[in-house]
Amino acid sequence: MLVKIIGLGPGDPSLLTLGSLDALRSAGRAVALLAPPELTTYLEEQGVTIRRDLVRDAGLFVRGGSDELDYFMDRMGENDAELALGVLGTPLGDFPGLPMLLRALEARGVETSIVPGMPRSALSAPISVPLVPLPPQSSHYSWADLIEIMARLRLGCPWDREQTHRTLVPYLIEETFEVVEAIEARDLDALCEELGDLLLQIVFHAQLATEVGRFTVADVVDALANKMVRRHPHVFSDAVIEDVDSQWKSWETLKAQEKTGIARKSRLDGIPKHLGALQRGQRMQEKASRVGFDWPGVEGILEKLVEELDELAQARRQKQDDPHVREELGDVFFTLVNLSRALGIDAETAVREANEKFYRRFHFMEERAAADGKALADLSLEELEVLWQLAKTQAA
Repeated sequence: MLVKIIGLGPGDPSLLTLGSLDALRSAGRAVALLAPPELTTYLEEQGVTIRRDLVRDAGLFVRGGSDELDYFMDRMGENDAELALGVLGTPLGDFPGLPMLLRALEARGVETSIVPGMPRSALSAPISVPLVPLPPQSSHYSWADLIEIMARLRLGCPWDREQTHRTLVPYLIEETFEVVEAIEARDLDALCEELGDLLLQIVFHAQLATEVGRFTVADVVDALANKMVRRHPHVFSDAVIEDVDSQWKSWETLKAQEKTGIARKSRLDGIPKHLGALQRGQRMQEKASRVGFDWPGVEGILEKLVEELDELAQARRQKQDDPHVREELGDVFFTLVNLSRALGIDAETAVREANEKFYRRFHFMEERAAADGKALADLSLEELEVLWQLAKTQAA
């Protein structure tokens, strides 16, 4: 049996390509997913038998709903040589459930072919014909509604249409940091909102991949769930892990057996280079410690810190602008990160909190000086010290 997945164009019969029409005619019978009445009427006039009994919920089918796909697979029959599955727009760009359908058909041994159509994003496409049914006008939306909303944004919003994976990177980074700020401020209302903004970035990237037939958001969820089950055999299988250290060793072992792990040349690979320097340093030290490359205790790290400070002092005495000074200063920071890790403290968080503390105290000094009709730049060092000591007690 052959299933032809055919693009129906934006929904206007005049925009149906000749290739799509010929493919529909040759199949003889077709499912016209979400096609408006005027298009289905036109197809019937062209001799195509429209099957309305093979799909219950076209919207869910288009999104790749597993129940709807199973329903279709059980009822499509195997006696006929061909069946056409018409989708609005073009299959690779406007059919999020295409990868799931192709996998299901392949598992059943059914041959497939794809006939492209005019994309729904074409300028002549009427926006009144939705990719999937519009979500209800309600303050409560579902995960499926969110996926539909993202698809419609790509169709109807000029800014969203212009975005690529690369242009979205700054927004992904920004939203991530806004989540961190909400957590550190212990503002759960803000955290809820910021997590939504971060989720939108994930859905956006998945939609971009869907449009070129690479993967869908369902594939993202599926891969994540499989990874979590695979890496937690003590939860989802009969493996026994007694403590956190054993969990880390198991995690690293399982990761190394995966495709990405096999491709890595070093245990330190896989740590993003764009992480903050302190955070990346701590992650590298954590990975090294899991193979036994670590200080036996905090005292050894403190001794190393004193040694690195001495080497920094020596480098400064030799030549102030020597690159060796920067190198030795870097060693001091790296040792401090090691000390943070040994103390069970996240170095990046510790420095970020120190930054915020300095901001509060310095801002207090500015306000106190302004209350006296002065600017900080007008004060002597002794006066600044007095304000600083006051800030330490009142703007801790």
